[in-house]
Amino acid sequence: MAQLARSHLRTLDWMYMALLAGVIAVCAWICVPAPVPFTMQTFGIFLTLLLLGGRRGAGAVGVYLLLGAVGLPVFSNFQGGLGVLLGVTGGYIVGFLAQALVYWAVTAQAGESRPSQIGACAAGLLTCYGFGTVWFLWAYAAEVGPIGLGAALAKCVVPFILPDLCKLILAMALCQRLRPRLR
Repeated sequence: MAQLARSHLRTLDWMYMALLAGVIAVCAWICVPAPVPFTMQTFGIFLTLLLLGGRRGAGAVGVYLLLGAVGLPVFSNFQGGLGVLLGVTGGYIVGFLAQALVYWAVTAQAGESRPSQIGACAAGLLTCYGFGTVWFLWAYAAEVGPIGLGAALAKCVVPFILPDLCKLILAMALCQRLRPRLR
């Protein structure tokens, strides 16, 4: 009987990870018009991590990246494939996995309290920004020519800070409503 319960838990974990990988994909397709348009993809990452925790959340992000890497159109603008991941902004997408791993590490050490979750989400987001910006600098230099760090941050990070913080607040609020239903 214990073996069945453990097997069921694993199946349930995979079901949640697949479901939230799908939520991330749908969020990537939602484009919010603004002076610098943004997607709800980061909201999907935050919601996944807050609902599933570090281990299962990182698993869901990994599933999402694998789906996109094999060519399924799960990234923004219904794109998919290694070309997107290896492109100029692909580092921010790959950075979602780094974000999830940082979230997992922080919450494993600090616990799952609301303040530690917020801190873990913020630290993860900064990691994603850092990873994506380094990737952007390298890929942009290879494709177009060198670009300065300040210009890259002004183009790829600064316009997204406030929207990403709003997405974090929205994900926290939604998670409070959804989490009791998942247990």
